[in-house]
Order: sequence, then structure tokens, then C-alpha cells
Amino acid sequence: MYIDQINNKKFNFILYLPIPLVFLGLIVVNFFATKDVNVEDIMQEMIETFGRNLTFAIAVGQLAICLVILLFWVKFIHGQSIRSLTTSRKKIDWKRIFFSFTIWGIFVAISTLILYFLSPENFQINFDPVKFLPFLIIAILLIPLQTSFEEYFFRGYLMQGIGVVTKSRLIPLIITSVTFGLMHIANPEVGKLGPIIMVYYIGSGFFMGIMTLMDEGLELALGFHAANNLIGALLVTADWTAFQTHSILKDVSEPSAGFDVLFPVLVIFPILLFIFGRKYKWTNWKEKLTGKVYEYSPEIENINTIGNDNE
Repeated sequence: MYIDQINNKKFNFILYLPIPLVFLGLIVVNFFATKDVNVEDIMQEMIETFGRNLTFAIAVGQLAICLVILLFWVKFIHGQSIRSLTTSRKKIDWKRIFFSFTIWGIFVAISTLILYFLSPENFQINFDPVKFLPFLIIAILLIPLQTSFEEYFFRGYLMQGIGVVTKSRLIPLIITSVTFGLMHIANPEVGKLGPIIMVYYIGSGFFMGIMTLMDEGLELALGFHAANNLIGALLVTADWTAFQTHSILKDVSEPSAGFDVLFPVLVIFPILLFIFGRKYKWTNWKEKLTGKVYEYSPEIENINTIGNDNE
């Protein structure tokens, strides 16, 4: 139902194209413009010029603006409701968003504490209340907008548009997950940790895409993504990450990647899918992930009703 609900005669493929072409084009241009440049040096120059908080606000604020543009385009150019871009339910289920945010936020906080107590030599206490409080306000205001844009664009706009065009659920799941991962290819983490970090980025895309298709809406993905970026940015920073912030801790260890990158994708994400599946009574996995997209009619509202209750 999440994709099917926009598969009707009003869907205009020509109007659909400009947003993904412009955004994905900017990603490609940015990649080739920075592939021979040390992104870490650029970040340090910006921090020296503007300070950490303003540099962070500029970086995150760009995607917050993109969210406004995307929602305007959907609402006034396509004539599609924001509710239908968000969910197949009759209204956005905020309980789902907060449940997903809470469960992942707690996991990020606990795992950070465990790492700190197991290897305290890898961290420095970075907490400065005078600098942290403005950062906290900026982060709470902007990070949910940044992550919401990425969800509305990849798991929303692209997922629905590609699904309608291909009449498939699997094809948009694959395309949006891979492109979501590739969007991060210019991040300084890739240069420091190597290509293996792309497994995490692309795996995260698949995880949130599966959640969206199985739950027939973006709510769980919106909550998860916001918690991942917000709680992570508040707790830990490092000189080689995309977000260099006035966080509570600073990671001073030599960056490396191995099974710790694969562990969330291979272990934690499947466990979360199991938890969400049990809570929201997901069924018919094969059809929802690989089945066809049907032309919308009132009758198909009964095809995928599981998970549309507001638990």
C-alpha cells in the first residue's frame, strides 16, 4: 500500500524526475570535485574560520533546506499529500517514530558507554557546557530535519517513484539502498576506514528500506535515522568524521574498520527487524519486499492491512 497508493493516473513521471536528477547530480559533482582533495583539511579550515557549531549548522542546514524544497515539490507540484509520502496509514503514526527513536537511541548510548569503559584510553572527555549547550540546541533543531530529508528522499520519494515506474518493490529497495550508501562515499570516514565502511552505509539503506516496505510507511525509519545521527553526534566526535562537534566524548584512537562495521549489518539490524516485526505483526514478507506494485483502487486497501494499526 505504501507504494501502491500513489500508483494512479495522477502520477506524472516528468514532474517526478527533476528532484532526483538534481540531487543525485549534485552528489556526483561533489564526489568528483573532492576525490583529489583532503576532505578532512577542508573541514578543519571551515572550523578554524567559522567555529565547530556554525560549521556543523552549515553542513546539516543544507539538507534541512532540501527537506523544505522536497516537501514543497511533493505538495504543490505533484499535488500529493505529505501524509501519503510518509505512510499508508490514515495519519502519521508518531508513536512508531518515537518507539524507533527510543530503542535505537538507548542502544547507541549503551554501546558508547561500554566502549568507553572497555577502552578509556581511546577517548577524551570533550564536554564543555558553554560550547555544548548551543550545539545541543542546533543538533536537536537541525539533525531531525537532515535525517528526515534523507528518509523522505530515498525511502519516500525515490522508493515510491521507482516502484510505480517499475511496478516492483524489490527494484526500488535495491536502488534506493545502494544510492543511499553511495551518497556517503565522499565522507571523510571512507578515506580513513576504507571501502569496507560502505558495507555499513549500504546495509543501513537496506535495513531502513526493508522497515519501510514491511511497515508500509516511513515512521520507523524516520525515528531510527534521527536517533542514530542525533545521539551519536551528541556523544562522540573525532577529527576524521563528517560531524566534528562539541560532543561529550572525543574518539582519539587510530581509526580502523573490521568486524565492528559488519556487526550491526549482520547481527543488530536483523534483531531489530525481528523486534519490529513481532511488535507490529508483520507478515507476508516475500510479497511486501519482492511483489508487484498494483494500480491504486479502494479495493487494494485490504491487500496489505497488517501493520497499519496504531499500536
